[in-house]
Amino acid sequence: MSSNLPENIEWHAEARPIGYREALERMTARNRAIAEGEAREMVWLLEHPPVYTAGTSADGAELLDPRFEVVEAGRGGRYTYHGPGQRVGYIMLDLKDRGRDVRCFVHALEGWVIATLADIGVESWRSEGRIGIWTRDIDGREAKIGAIGVRVRRWVTMHGFSVNLAPDLSHFTGIVPCGIEEFGVTSLARLGIDLAPSAFDEALHARFADFLGTLAGKESCLP
Repeated sequence: MSSNLPENIEWHAEARPIGYREALERMTARNRAIAEGEAREMVWLLEHPPVYTAGTSADGAELLDPRFEVVEAGRGGRYTYHGPGQRVGYIMLDLKDRGRDVRCFVHALEGWVIATLADIGVESWRSEGRIGIWTRDIDGREAKIGAIGVRVRRWVTMHGFSVNLAPDLSHFTGIVPCGIEEFGVTSLARLGIDLAPSAFDEALHARFADFLGTLAGKESCLP
């Protein structure tokens, strides 16, 4: 899936689940290597075994039932769940030549996920004051279908997004996802869409140039 990608960006999709701690170590090492000019930028798509991750703003009161391992992630945000049936995208890009604007990067990342979901038939959106990607659930209420959490070191990004394809939604009840109690969590499967991870990766790839264009200032980044 490397065609039409800039030569300096590696696109890699894992065929097997990767433990969160292992992924964090590999991502941290890659971040350092990119910052030092020793490795290419990277989009890394994968799945984790069940885990709760704590961002830098995590509140212990929101860890309701730690039935899975809890790992401090180092990214922004609060508690998040990762597990089978969820596609995680770790985006390691050098922002030194892309405006050095973290808010723009997060906005562009959200837009990339929203556009990808639209292409597979799911309308989604940002919601003022609520982190993440939101859609209309089967009961008509808003629900979260994707999470966003990033960290930037030496102007190289880490972490990224997760999108719920077909996870066990009961696993989210062990935490208050991203600190938001009033709204639920949904998935493509719950919305009646059966989509393989590889198909979702293809949809992401088709929108990647638009995402890079936003970072390059070819499109409006922030409203």
